Amino acid sequence: MLINTDILYDSNVQITMFAGIVAHTSGFFFFRRIINLPGVAAAGYILPTFALSYGLVYLAIFLFRIDYSAFQAAGSLTLSIFWYFSLSILSRRLDPYSLAVVPGGSVSRLDEISGVNWHWLRSPETVIDRVSGVVADLRAELSDDWERYIADQALAGVPVYHVKQISESLTGRVEIEHLSENTLGSLNPNQAYIKIKQVIDWVSALLALIMLAPFLLLIALMIRLESPGPAIFRQERLGYGGKSFTVFKFRTMTVSAPDAANVRSLAVTKPGDSRITRLGRFLRRSRIDELPQLINIVRSEMSWIGPRPEATVLSSHYSMALPFYRYRNIVRPGISGWAQVNQGYVSDDDDEIEKLHYDFYYIKNFSPWLDIVIVLRTLKTMLSGFGSR
Repeated sequence: MLINTDILYDSNVQITMFAGIVAHTSGFFFFRRIINLPGVAAAGYILPTFALSYGLVYLAIFLFRIDYSAFQAAGSLTLSIFWYFSLSILSRRLDPYSLAVVPGGSVSRLDEISGVNWHWLRSPETVIDRVSGVVADLRAELSDDWERYIADQALAGVPVYHVKQISESLTGRVEIEHLSENTLGSLNPNQAYIKIKQVIDWVSALLALIMLAPFLLLIALMIRLESPGPAIFRQERLGYGGKSFTVFKFRTMTVSAPDAANVRSLAVTKPGDSRITRLGRFLRRSRIDELPQLINIVRSEMSWIGPRPEATVLSSHYSMALPFYRYRNIVRPGISGWAQVNQGYVSDDDDEIEKLHYDFYYIKNFSPWLDIVIVLRTLKTMLSGFGSR
């Protein structure tokens, strides 16, 4: 059988091949960074990650009106997804994630974390094959034998993790025993990324606001027709740098008369709240009620991704009850955030403490890779309705 080599010299094929290589390489790079984040099941992020990388590359080609082979592009995407799905299944069977635990200190908390094969060491002479690393409380008073064991494992090339480090990585939460520095050794998140993110947020929100204007006007009209009152709900919330601002949302509840003696309870939405309208339930479940906050992003008061801004009255209460609460305002609040995609909405102080753990983790690991994971999970949340009230 003769292969027609002339097709390899066709400009459309060459452009498509080059674009496929760029898209595949970008997808691989994004995928490797994303799966290193906590709670990320590798297989679940293969399709959206490579669909995103291929989509961006071929969108650029389309906008520049460059000819390419759509069939070949689709084939390249399919092969990439199939290849990484196969590798994921194979690696999961051949190399399950296992960690050996050195006794002593606060390692007992690890037993509550699922998804890992924990091997609890009984003595320094214990030999466990095929572990991904060793976990120890490096701040605890360990015996000389255990310290020698840890040193030997490190010299042998086995990763050694501090218990707090591995707990944060696997749960996506930072315990708030004290303010915790980020990977740069500072309480302040990466300032360069804050500025870059603000530019990206502003441009994308302005474009989205222009394109979605007819849809937003239609939703506003439907709200007015269903129940009396304004279509847009306004509320004073605490934002970036601890400054107050007015947040905009589609109204999803019936309008209540103000009650000065019960301001805080009115600011909290409880599960099955009778004030929520029929249309409001759909808007909350799909997160469409948050879309007017595009105005807040254009005004540089919010971001697409970040800790959710709290009502000023609630912020005052939590600041008195929870230490370090105001630290969450060191980055711009977001329409969606790490706490929302992991926990959903909260309605009491215990839930708020857990949310604060997630918010601190986001600030400590503030990066574009974590933002990408939150975007992908938010899309899943919009489809499943998780976290809506």
